Amino acid sequence: MAATGETMTSADYIGHHLHNLQMGSGFWQLNVDSLFWSVALGVLFLWIFHRFASKTTVGVPGKFQCFLEIIVEFVDGSVKDIFHGRNKLIAPLSLTIFVWVFLMNLMDLIPIDFIPYIAEHWLGFKFMRVVPSADVNIDMSMSLAVFVLVIIYSLKVKGVGGFIKELTMQPFNHWVFIPINFILEMVSLLSKPLSLGLRLFGNMYAGELIFILIAALLPFWAQWILSVPWAIFHILIITLQAFIFMVLTIVYLSQACEDH
Repeated sequence: MAATGETMTSADYIGHHLHNLQMGSGFWQLNVDSLFWSVALGVLFLWIFHRFASKTTVGVPGKFQCFLEIIVEFVDGSVKDIFHGRNKLIAPLSLTIFVWVFLMNLMDLIPIDFIPYIAEHWLGFKFMRVVPSADVNIDMSMSLAVFVLVIIYSLKVKGVGGFIKELTMQPFNHWVFIPINFILEMVSLLSKPLSLGLRLFGNMYAGELIFILIAALLPFWAQWILSVPWAIFHILIITLQAFIFMVLTIVYLSQACEDH
């Protein structure tokens, strides 16, 4: 991959593919490639569904319209099964999360050297990672956004007093146990964004790493023997991880909107 023509060891190859295209330094360092691909895939999602919505027909739908309608109905059914209340945000948010995370995960199925080669030799970028969900910064940003919504709806539905009471009077409903209740509830509350983001990151990082190891350690003819079966199995993983992220988001928001 090196533009200088130097021979890369397996360790160099793996490290190269796990390094982001970065800008800035320290706390303000940005992973430009992760930001670019996540935004680009978000725009692609909006464009596809806007065209779908604008060209929806009441007659016999086309194959693509049927496919998108299946996705919408699937997400809508999941929301109705989990979220027992009325909220205009939950269903669109769940659809956005499911499709956006799925598209980001889907980038893992692109041949590992294809886009990085174009970025290095045609665009002059030494590094280029194309799986945004394999970047912990992207995953934790999405989970923190969900966490903010959880706090907002908890305060909106329960009120400040009700939210504080929920943190201090559960599970033991006695003032003596307020410190213990608060510690237990805060651990439970703070674990939500951590589990949401790190679960997605761990699965997608592991999947990306396996593709890199296959490409780095095996000869070209053997790569296809292992890459194709893993890619077929990985389709299930990327779909399942998008579904889990969506379901946990619905569950957390449903709990926030419950008024005890």
